[in-house]
Amino acid sequence: MLGQRTSWKACACCGLIIAGFCLGLDQEKSLGTLTLIGAFYGVASSIFVALNAIYTTRCLPCVDNNVWRLCLYNNFNACILFIPLMFVSITMVFLNKYLLSSDNVKLDAPLFITWYQCVVTVGICGLLGVWSRAMPNLFTFPRFTIDFKIARDVLPLSVMFVAMITFNNLTLKYLNVSFYMVGRSLTTVANVVLSYIMLGQRTSWKACACCGLIIAGFCLGLDQEKSLGTLTLIGAFYGVASSIFVALNAIYTTRCLPCVDNNVWRLCLYNNFNACILFIPLMLIFQEVPIVAVYPKLYNLQFWSAMTFAGILGFSMGYVTGFQIQMTSPLTHNVSGTAKSYVQTLLAVVVYNETKTMLWWVSNIFVLGGSGLFAHVKAMEMKRNHRSNVTTSPATGQNGNNLPK
Repeated sequence: MLGQRTSWKACACCGLIIAGFCLGLDQEKSLGTLTLIGAFYGVASSIFVALNAIYTTRCLPCVDNNVWRLCLYNNFNACILFIPLMFVSITMVFLNKYLLSSDNVKLDAPLFITWYQCVVTVGICGLLGVWSRAMPNLFTFPRFTIDFKIARDVLPLSVMFVAMITFNNLTLKYLNVSFYMVGRSLTTVANVVLSYIMLGQRTSWKACACCGLIIAGFCLGLDQEKSLGTLTLIGAFYGVASSIFVALNAIYTTRCLPCVDNNVWRLCLYNNFNACILFIPLMLIFQEVPIVAVYPKLYNLQFWSAMTFAGILGFSMGYVTGFQIQMTSPLTHNVSGTAKSYVQTLLAVVVYNETKTMLWWVSNIFVLGGSGLFAHVKAMEMKRNHRSNVTTSPATGQNGNNLPK
């Protein structure tokens, strides 16, 4: 990250530390007191301690090298910007897993569950639009009006959105939460491929190498899930399909934003409004309506509370994501999303009391490492392109003065 080289003497000391670590693991294992997940936590902790030290050095000048101010801002960012996103996102994943495949729910209608969440989002948009008009001094929100011309223009995005959230939920239904991150890890790879096919954007060899690391982690994860007996081929297929449609959704979001004057909330309203309509024929085709009609808990308050809360979390996810990007940057959002996936995987292993192999954890490290490195490489490329654009501007000189005509 910094391009700093280390002397052979220091590397020899590192080799001694690694030898001690490996010997310690072997002895703990022989004593029967070693757990793979504990060893993984130790390695992950070491990596993030080192990263924390590097980023502390980078960020200190931002607060006039005042350590206490850095401590204040660091904890403020954690509480305000990152913890809400992690809480909403992780809670939504676990709640959807409960609704889709829990023995307590037992409703084999994933399209109906997803459709209802879209209905809740449209309802929230309507309520916020009314409250915004009644209390304009407190907050602003677009009016709840549907222009069918705009709805038609947004329709291509809505098709991608419906496919994305459907395959997301189907992936959750047929794969473990702990494998959900790896199962959907090809989103970055799909983004690179589709950006080249649809937009003509080329990707550097460094970013492609990061994609190779992600693919290696995905394949290794599939192999380990299969050896553990927890892999279903249809779940793996849904994970790949989900990755493709997440990438397509991002591309079509960029295309359709001008249709709603670049207003994210108006796009959210039209997108979910279209989705509510598109899901109806899908539910009829896949014969989910008769299943829902005879569902024994159809009038159960607890069931509808969980369904409604999942819809509220889906709406909140859009809000906290937009807020985080607005307060930081898309890159920071990607990094925090990677960290969220890491926490989500660890929580799933603990909550569901799962036992994983060492290679399974290695596959997760490959995916997380490849995703993090990809974000870092793209950030460096953006900075380099920005500097080159500034220095090679045809209208100005290097110091910003106009060139003579």
